[in-house]
Amino acid sequence: MAAKLRKGDDVVVLAGKDKGKKGTISSVDPKSGKAIVDGINMAIRHQKQTQATQGGRTPQAMPIELSNLAIVDKNGKATRVGFRMDGDKKVRFAKTTGDAI
Repeated sequence: MAAKLRKGDDVVVLAGKDKGKKGTISSVDPKSGKAIVDGINMAIRHQKQTQATQGGRTPQAMPIELSNLAIVDKNGKATRVGFRMDGDKKVRFAKTTGDAI
């Protein structure tokens, strides 16, 4: 099945503690159905000091379910993704506006 959300897509969070926030997908794990979005679902991770790196507490983006994300169309609104054929290519399009993504 083709991926509706991909790396580099601008998305909005539909549910959870970060509901309504917008960000860009930095990585997707289709097997677990989760994605990491920059600045969303942040958690503090403790890093032990080594000779090479300084230790401390660093914020890190944690994975979020794909079902809790929606792609943002050109108007800045959340939309669903559909697929259609443009010539001989299969392209994604926004259901609200009909524009190719």
